[in-house]
Amino acid sequence: MTDNAPDTTPDQPAPRVDRTIPADPTLARLAGEFGQVVFVSETDGDVAHVPAADVPAFAAALLAVGYDVFVDLCGVDYLRRKPRYEVVINLLSYTRRRRMRIRVGVDGADPQMPSISSVFPGANYYERETYDLFGIAFTGHPDLTRILLPDDWEGHPLRKDYSVGSVPVQFKGAHKAS
Repeated sequence: MTDNAPDTTPDQPAPRVDRTIPADPTLARLAGEFGQVVFVSETDGDVAHVPAADVPAFAAALLAVGYDVFVDLCGVDYLRRKPRYEVVINLLSYTRRRRMRIRVGVDGADPQMPSISSVFPGANYYERETYDLFGIAFTGHPDLTRILLPDDWEGHPLRKDYSVGSVPVQFKGAHKAS
């Protein structure tokens, strides 16, 4: 398939995640407060699948119960899945000795979700990077501008449908005969 050929592969739904009540009493209480959040316990920590609209409130609730270290935030492009994008937020609690990974599905037609930079100020630059490279907009962000690419750059290079293009490589001394 060439870069310009239309893709006829049908979209796949995201894998189904069953809603369970966490064994941890604090997370079980949060599961009661946030009825749309789906918790999954994994060996490396807990995972919460959160609707985009609930992310700031859920992040603030996690901060209140001890998940006070913002580790990182990144975007993922699942080209043929609905929702197409996912934003992954990693938090850490030293007091609880637990990790929390928040996974947020973001629609491909209008990729946006609320910013958490008011809850975790360190998320500011990670959200800008995700916006720059994936095109996922963070509503309520204080300065959502490009951070890595020039302002006049067209497109978002980490999207899976972004044209790779080519750059000619010139080697030093290549013009000399051997």
